[in-house]
Amino acid sequence: MCEVLEVSRSGYYAWDGRKPSARAKANRELLEHIEQVHEDSRECYGAYKVWRELVAQGISCGRHRVARLRRRAGIEAKRKRRFRVTTQARASATPIPNVLDQCFSVEAPNRVWASDITFIATAEGWLYLAVVVDLYARRVVGWSMSNRIDQQLVLAALHMALAHRRPQSDLLHHSDQGRQYSADAYQAALAEQGISVSMSRKGNCYDNAVVESFFSTLKNELVHHCIFKTRAEARLAIFEFIEVFYNRHRRHASLNFVSPVEYECNAGVS
Repeated sequence: MCEVLEVSRSGYYAWDGRKPSARAKANRELLEHIEQVHEDSRECYGAYKVWRELVAQGISCGRHRVARLRRRAGIEAKRKRRFRVTTQARASATPIPNVLDQCFSVEAPNRVWASDITFIATAEGWLYLAVVVDLYARRVVGWSMSNRIDQQLVLAALHMALAHRRPQSDLLHHSDQGRQYSADAYQAALAEQGISVSMSRKGNCYDNAVVESFFSTLKNELVHHCIFKTRAEARLAIFEFIEVFYNRHRRHASLNFVSPVEYECNAGVS
């Protein structure tokens, strides 16, 4: 082989017996940290978020160095898929204006909540998930799961949010025009709490982009990589994703790369 590569035997043996340099050792140690962050983040972080996580852990390193080591080791974030709309507008519903008008930046918690429904496939059939997201910190403050896409599904998510956050006043609730949200029972529940109402324009997913983004994250970082045998198995995985990972640990670019809970804590929100 040395003859083919035109390398001297002495040169080869000198290279083979050479101890790793300090830089090589440091790269190997850093790669171990990178691999741990990759695993802890459910393989969803790109190079920049991995670098931010390492810096937050007190590990000194450069962003480009992290990207280079990831690339050499073949570490890649999970691929994204397109999101699908699930709800249908209620044909007989009285149109409600889009008060939010895609103004997703909110200055305080419990000022704007956004809600929507998605579905998860299991071997037992569909599992439906309804969520309520506080736009201030992108935190999921209410959620509900059921094998039926009905009034109880969305009402349970709303009641969880109300019990957890106890909003005082000036709260705006935004959703699409799905029949579950435009139904009399749901609108009555909002009115009873003094909550104002806003609804997306028909067929415009961008009007509820924050919740659509959450569902996309849930699907790309969990659902698309799992085969759920039962609805109970899916429920447990989704609960853990929302309450343990997404709300408390996952770094959000829109929140200066901290988690929703940390963002609220930094702002003095209990």
